[in-house]
Amino acid sequence: MTCIIDLGRMPYREALAIQRARHEAVRQGAEDTLFLVEHPPVITFGRHGGAENLHLSREELARRGVEVVQTERGGNITCHFPGQLVAYPIVRIGRRTNGLHGFVHLLEETVIRTAAAFRVRAARWPGRPGVWIGQRKLCSLGLGVRHWVTFHGFALNVGRDLSLFDAITLCGLADARATSLERERDAAPIPMQEVKDVCAGEFQALIAHPPVAARQAAL
Repeated sequence: MTCIIDLGRMPYREALAIQRARHEAVRQGAEDTLFLVEHPPVITFGRHGGAENLHLSREELARRGVEVVQTERGGNITCHFPGQLVAYPIVRIGRRTNGLHGFVHLLEETVIRTAAAFRVRAARWPGRPGVWIGQRKLCSLGLGVRHWVTFHGFALNVGRDLSLFDAITLCGLADARATSLERERDAAPIPMQEVKDVCAGEFQALIAHPPVAARQAAL
């Protein structure tokens, strides 16, 4: 079983320090871990850049209380904020996870199944990591891997307020728009704790018994 740790609401840099410490521990033999967290408003750049897709100056963002951070994950620009569930798997990559590609497929499947539990039908978009509903992006995904242990992860939009995405070109994709579980359901607010519980359960089930498609994705 993977250890599930709920960090509550925590500043991005603080959670990153916790990830790095746990990454070293897992590399040394500690139990694989999935952190669940919400962040205060922050915009992050990936290894593939992202500054060119920022629509507001850093001074204006600071005035609005939005942090800007360069990260070690894959992908381009994204943002985090309260009402978005961020999951950081600190997991050894190998045969058990069907390699890195299989693990990415497993994370996407975790989100797809979580969305389905809230009556939202989502899917993959070949060539575009993450989870989508048409051209609407429900979940961004960007991993870092060092010494065959993952860090960073995925961000699932839960709440209705997605206004921080107006400050960026989402993942550097001009045709992409953000959506969320609440927007797709157009119903009463969804308690974040319920989403965390479902997400953790789906991840545990999939990491214990990866689907056939995840094994194929690793080939």
